[in-house]
Amino acid sequence: MTERGNSALWRDRSTLKIGPSQVHWDGNSLLIDVNEVGAVWPLKTRGKIRLTPEVLGQRRFRLDPSGRHVWEPLAPRSRVDVSFSEPDISWSGLGYLDANHGSESLEEGFADWQWSRAHLANGDTAVIYEGKLRDGDDFGMALRIASDGNAEVMEMPAPVVLGRTNWQVNRLTRADAGHEARLRATWEDTPFYSRSALATRLWGEDVVAVHESLSLDRFRSPIVQWMLPWRMPRKP
Repeated sequence: MTERGNSALWRDRSTLKIGPSQVHWDGNSLLIDVNEVGAVWPLKTRGKIRLTPEVLGQRRFRLDPSGRHVWEPLAPRSRVDVSFSEPDISWSGLGYLDANHGSESLEEGFADWQWSRAHLANGDTAVIYEGKLRDGDDFGMALRIASDGNAEVMEMPAPVVLGRTNWQVNRLTRADAGHEARLRATWEDTPFYSRSALATRLWGEDVVAVHESLSLDRFRSPIVQWMLPWRMPRKP
């Protein structure tokens, strides 16, 4: 993730190029070519990611009453194939693709959010998305997205408080009443964001979920903004 200036951007209907990296839709799969230099250590990161949707989402959702922020589960169940030469790693498995977009920045609209998704045994995808808007109001939804891409709104499962991250970011998830959710691993731990793997139970089924916590209060603080370029290079 490298921030670049306008001159590094090019796009048409099927391709988005940002600097030496690009995303291309070939009609069946999303092809991602990564060619970057990491931070803090300037190590090369080169490889390819192919995301092939097995399910295409059929709806987009407003996250705030005025519709300034929209969320789309574009491909809630996908096949993902990863092959990198630098570093020399590769793997394949089930994945997920969504997008947030809107008419203002995320930190203007939200104080925080909690999100998770899990693939169910019958091919459905469970997604839980909740948090607090900047004006103090709460938002939240629990969706069961079927193999035809249609999303059924479900009753929100019971809240479960997870352990804070090393940076003391709060983590909250959901599970069937009377069941606990357990952290299996924390993959990303930053001053304002975490991504984790959970073992939980949703709608009568034991699942492994991907979970994220985002604190936009932390993100917009001056000290975090000062720290960001050390982790995310900026090339105007």
